[in-house]
Formats: sequence, structure tokens, C-alpha cells
Amino acid sequence: MEGVTRHAEELLAEVPDWIWNHRSLPVPIEDIADSHVGLLVRDVEDMTTAPGCPEVGADGSISGLLLAGDREIWVNAAEAREWPPRRRFTIGHELGHWFLHRDAQRSLFCRHGTVDPDGGVTAGRPPLDPIEEEANWFAASLLMPADLVRRHYRRTGGDFDALCAIFNCSRAAMGRRLHQVI
Repeated sequence: MEGVTRHAEELLAEVPDWIWNHRSLPVPIEDIADSHVGLLVRDVEDMTTAPGCPEVGADGSISGLLLAGDREIWVNAAEAREWPPRRRFTIGHELGHWFLHRDAQRSLFCRHGTVDPDGGVTAGRPPLDPIEEEANWFAASLLMPADLVRRHYRRTGGDFDALCAIFNCSRAAMGRRLHQVI
């Protein structure tokens, strides 16, 4: 995943100071998507209204999607209200698709289980598709830049809850990121 991390770091490095000063946290992911990359982020109540939406079973939901041709990221509004850090991760995940897997002729629909801040395999769920795993890694690298994670880990004495608050991320996402960079 080294190449994925490099892509995320390159994106962060080119973000102008008026959007993000490269120190303050949390990383303003929506501002980066909108003002720097030029993707409209929309909170949508019914994700199935997206053009070409696949069939979603009764127990399934779509967390986010990238409409590359329209330059839009759609985020599940109900999930966003219930779990604001998940919304941030979903935006980062869809940015990962934009930079790593974009094809203007298709849309990328990410079901709840594929936009996984934990990134692991849970009981009863198959492993993630490699492009979904890459998008998750990209999101983690954007939202929790390695150098800033290390700096704040030292500053807080490794206080896990403080780190989650500083980076405005879930416990699952922070736990996985700490294993990646510490």
C-alpha cells in the first residue's frame, strides 16, 4: 500500500495553505474535495436515486459513491448524521477512488461494508475487493497523516481517545492507523 500512501501524501502536499495549513486538525477533508479537487460533496437521503445504482438488498445500504463524470461524491445522509467521523472517512474513501480508480465512464458505489474505517475482515463478511481496500488506505492516509499521527501520539502519551478526538475519526479507524504508522 506504499503507492497508495504516496498518492495521499502528494495530494495533501499540494493543498494550498488557504485550505489547510498542513498542521491543524482535523484535516478539512470536505474542503479539500470541494475547493482543491473540484468535487461536489452531497449528503443524499436516498442513495438509490444515483444513476446506475445497483440493487440494494433489504439489509444493505450504500455509504458513498463517486460519480466521476459528474465530479460528485455522494454521502449517505442518514449515516452522516449518525456517525460524523464515518462521513469524513467516506469522503476520503471516495477521493481515493477519484485518484486511484477513476474512469469517467463509470460510477463507483461503496456499500456500508466496503467503506470500512476498520479495514479488516469481520466474521461472516468476505475480504474487501482490492480497490476498496486501497480506497480505505487512501482515506486513512489523508485523514490521519503519518507524521501528524506520530507527533500527536507522542504529545498525548498515546492517549487513544484524545487521538480520536484530535483527528475526528472513529476508534476503529484510529486503531488501524496506529498499527500502520507507530
